[in-house]
Amino acid sequence: MKQKKVIRRPIPVLSFFTGGGFLDLGFEISGFRVAWTNEVNPIFARGFSHGMTAWRRSKNKNSPLAKISCIAPIQDVSPSKILKKAFRNNPPKLFGIIGGPPCIDFSNAGKNGGGRGRHGRLSRIYVERIRSIKPAFFVLENVKGIVYTKRHRAYLKKLEHRLEASGYRLDSKVMNALEVGVPQDRERLIMVGIRHDLVARCLGRKLRRADRNWFPWPLKRKYENAKSRFEWPGKVRRGEHVVRPKLIPYELMVASALNGGTPMSKLPNGKEAFVPYSRKFSQVREGDTKRKSFKRLHRYRYSPTACYGHNEVHLHPWKNRRLTVRETMRIQGIPDSYVLPPEIHLGAKFGMVSNGVPVPLSQAVASSLLRFLNRRN
Repeated sequence: MKQKKVIRRPIPVLSFFTGGGFLDLGFEISGFRVAWTNEVNPIFARGFSHGMTAWRRSKNKNSPLAKISCIAPIQDVSPSKILKKAFRNNPPKLFGIIGGPPCIDFSNAGKNGGGRGRHGRLSRIYVERIRSIKPAFFVLENVKGIVYTKRHRAYLKKLEHRLEASGYRLDSKVMNALEVGVPQDRERLIMVGIRHDLVARCLGRKLRRADRNWFPWPLKRKYENAKSRFEWPGKVRRGEHVVRPKLIPYELMVASALNGGTPMSKLPNGKEAFVPYSRKFSQVREGDTKRKSFKRLHRYRYSPTACYGHNEVHLHPWKNRRLTVRETMRIQGIPDSYVLPPEIHLGAKFGMVSNGVPVPLSQAVASSLLRFLNRRN
């Protein structure tokens, strides 16, 4: 007798700190359904609406207008209101929460306020919302500083204990976007939490609270340890011939994001860039990325972490200007069909793009999570 094929509906997720929706994009591409979103910045909310609508309609022209579900701070929104808006007070047995609480208080480049900082406290509030809403699983994303800085790590441990006390089994890893095929050195903590009974069904065994290394983290051996494994080229004088290394995957090089396909100038957001005035645009050597400002990328090397503010956007490798909005989106792995509206000012566009999770990294984690959850039967 033939077994009846199980038809699975997309698993819904609630998205906190949505921003431009790049974490959401990775989950939707992998087969999840984003049922609710939250973003307090009105400019980011407008960018999300325009960008996600354009991306969804590139696949289905009848897709409805994408809108942020809730624009209030999460500390002001009760779990019951969230569940009512997302599921009309009838949540399914299997749904999740995803989000990356603001990381500036845990970043080495930030204010280092930790869990007591104005932004750092939001990580605790995010955890409390998870404990109150009780999803079957969750994903938390943050900077590596919350793991590698002693006092921040102690704060993270407290959050972990609260989640474990609420019945979740946790696993976490600092992942580099470079190792999933993104031409950018961007390390982020990814924490996955799954309800203890669901983990037992998926693994076929029970886990203790302290157990770790059980989640099947995505691994692409082609890019494993890419930063240290390959011999990356150094700085190049202006006008000097640049030779492309043969042993490094081309997709890990900035040139792969800036070349190929439709000319950048003809793509949406492809001409949007700060006007170059300074002489430094013609003086900085290609690959000189150790500077505090005016960092010029190397065409055959990965980009340092895209973290833009105060008009400080990385310089184009071979042109005397800063990167355009579309070029930074390419380096973040954002599809060309995701388009930001013209009325948003440049600083906000670059801030929104650089604050987000690289889409291929989100997609890799989401795909691994979905495969794991599908073991439950």
